[in-house]
Amino acid sequence: MATLSLHSHTFLLLNLLLVILNLRQHLAVAGGCQYPPVIFNFGDSNSDTGGLAAGLGYTIGIPNGRSFFRRSTGRLSDGRLVIDFLCESLNTSLLNPYLDSMVGSKFQNGANFAIVGSTTLPRYVPFVLNIQLMQFLHFKSRALDLASTSDPLKEMMITESGFRNALYMIDIGQNDIADSFSKGLSYSQVVKHIPNVISEIKSTIKTLYDEGGRKFWVHNTGPLGCLPQKLSMVHSKAFDKHGCLSSYNSAAKLFNEGLDHMCREMRTELRDADIVYVDIYAIKYDLIANSTNYGFEKPLMACCGYGGPPYNYNVNITCGNGGSNSCDEGSQFISWDGIHYTDTANAIVAMKVLSMQYSTPPTPFHFFCSR
Repeated sequence: MATLSLHSHTFLLLNLLLVILNLRQHLAVAGGCQYPPVIFNFGDSNSDTGGLAAGLGYTIGIPNGRSFFRRSTGRLSDGRLVIDFLCESLNTSLLNPYLDSMVGSKFQNGANFAIVGSTTLPRYVPFVLNIQLMQFLHFKSRALDLASTSDPLKEMMITESGFRNALYMIDIGQNDIADSFSKGLSYSQVVKHIPNVISEIKSTIKTLYDEGGRKFWVHNTGPLGCLPQKLSMVHSKAFDKHGCLSSYNSAAKLFNEGLDHMCREMRTELRDADIVYVDIYAIKYDLIANSTNYGFEKPLMACCGYGGPPYNYNVNITCGNGGSNSCDEGSQFISWDGIHYTDTANAIVAMKVLSMQYSTPPTPFHFFCSR
């Protein structure tokens, strides 16, 4: 067992070296990104860089953030999220949460509207997608108002051109599916709800387009049935060959098919827009299905939580709360807290996103650099 563990640890280090080299390659390309785009992000905890903590004063403490930032930043991970790596690849600052008043006017490179737990429906409930969109519209209006005055802050505001050439990122839908299952809805009822979710995302893209946006980057949802949280809480144990819940993953795949179809339709409707669809599901499922190839020993077990094997997740004692424990730094885990990924896993996901192999149409991320 010790030999296997040593082998896995060595394999993980080699993979991390490969990831770092690949990310550096993308950074080198982005070195030519002399004018990184303004970025606006809409989503849930997969891309929340501190919005929940800032907006509701919700405490997200250590061990969150321990591996990279060495402090908690409001991210649900031990380090960076995929969106952080994508920002780094463009040689731009990490996105500040829109709701964080402590950052002052530091929104020159954009803003992050994503909030933990966000869904697309029901509308007008903080902080669902249409509320995030309304926050963006307010932000844009105030920024342009200030830019037209003699206020000294105008130099720190995003201009009309900045909004027009901005990259609009959307990563939402996971909670809509998960919440439907948690309410006890049957598989067929969950699936019936999916077109409504996609309709909300389409409506958001159309509104942003009407506001002048032309560059869109849309992530699909990951394999919900492989999350330690779901595996520990769901009584129906119909697993696939990798130990994931079949019904949850099947619903996620149907959502992704609908989202892909919607993006294809919108490319036809909005011919002067660039709409890139990214298959996060394929990336994450490959990470789990072939975990040993990446140096991960326990792909379905959380690093931080309570309960030990097989999932180390207890809904009453979650990561960071009293009684929870976390794995040693540098351990081989994909899942950080049973729902979100570790810094290491997110780095691998980001590397694959940047590879263009999972985007439709295949598009280098630095394509969005201002020209």
